[in-house]
Amino acid sequence: MKIYKESLDAMLGIVRQYTQQTTDMEIERRVYDIIEHVRTNGDAALREYSEQFDGVKLDDFKVDQSIIDEAWDNLPEDLKHALLVAKKNITEFHSREIEQGFVDMDTPGITRGQKVTPLARVGLYVPGGTAAYPSTIMMTALPAKIAGVKEIVMVTPPQKDGINPAVLGAAKLAGVDAVYQVGGAQGVAALAYGTEQIPKVDKIVGPGNIYVATAKRQVFGQVDIDMIAGPSEIGIIADDSANPVHLAADLLSQAEHDPRARAIMVTNSEKLAQLVSDEVERQLSQLPRESIARPAIENNSYIAVMDSVEDMFTVMNEVAPEHLEIQLPDPMEYMSMVENAGSVFLGRYASEPLGDYVGGTNHVLPTSGTAKFSSPLGVYDFVKRISFTQFSRERLQEVAKDITTLARTEGLEAHARAIEVRFED
Repeated sequence: MKIYKESLDAMLGIVRQYTQQTTDMEIERRVYDIIEHVRTNGDAALREYSEQFDGVKLDDFKVDQSIIDEAWDNLPEDLKHALLVAKKNITEFHSREIEQGFVDMDTPGITRGQKVTPLARVGLYVPGGTAAYPSTIMMTALPAKIAGVKEIVMVTPPQKDGINPAVLGAAKLAGVDAVYQVGGAQGVAALAYGTEQIPKVDKIVGPGNIYVATAKRQVFGQVDIDMIAGPSEIGIIADDSANPVHLAADLLSQAEHDPRARAIMVTNSEKLAQLVSDEVERQLSQLPRESIARPAIENNSYIAVMDSVEDMFTVMNEVAPEHLEIQLPDPMEYMSMVENAGSVFLGRYASEPLGDYVGGTNHVLPTSGTAKFSSPLGVYDFVKRISFTQFSRERLQEVAKDITTLARTEGLEAHARAIEVRFED
């Protein structure tokens, strides 16, 4: 891995170069065409794309419930156990996020409040391709269930040998109402606009490749989305008390996701930086997914050596990583220094994959520096808030002049008159 030993200002400049985002206009155009084809031609377009992109001919996109039930029944017992542990921990964590509405009646004659209500129908996008992701189903469906979403539908790319049983089993366990075999930008378009077989949803959540992310961005406004997810990231803050073998393994745990993934470590120890760099290379050569992880390490990843703990956190807050490990003694003491991160893992036994699977916190997280202004997926993403107001005649009269003054300042005479007519004889 590249090792930088720079001043704080210089290192912050390097970080910004790595996090600059660009728009591929060719992908934007291709995705736009796919969305328009699906919007106009529905299932016929989906069949065309399934054959073109996935090599699968389909008449019916919906997976029969008997196939889903059979998939769960036939899963290995150790996998069932792991999914059940994940469900328990995710449910426990996210149940604490449930929001309550409120009614403010402290002022006589005025009632104000907020009603929290779940979305009616949510669509989950679950990637296929190089790996199966039953964990993503648990992370997206369970918070939606806890929020009270009435219907959860899922799309996932078709496979020549059928959908992975682990994916179908997780869908059953998490309470997904329907599973459809369609992926890519066309799957996002189907959820956004609806087709003959696939219902239109109110919100689309879940990660995917650049075509999926681009499609989510383009349909935003037609439906809500969780976030525009980029390649996976890990950031580690460590000193010489940390184990370089552990650190290298954690960096590679995210590098194996995608050639564009980022693995970043910040330390105040030059010795540790070199040990981790060497260990990454040793472990990398033994990885089954070396062909994916190596370009991520060589092109997008680095170790920064800083002079102080304060500078280490300054740099990492600029990175704003999706996952942040703090591998320092008494790591909880440093949480006050964390300003930007998707999810934080404290200490040597909170390795990042804990959060990917069974830790309970969500693994659908902001990437590409967006942790500076966005949050992990949670129950709050599956509800909407409706405000309400009631004023008595006397209370409205008290503020009527203020309303009409502001309305006429803005040139909105009808606004002012709508208040004044209520006090005319």
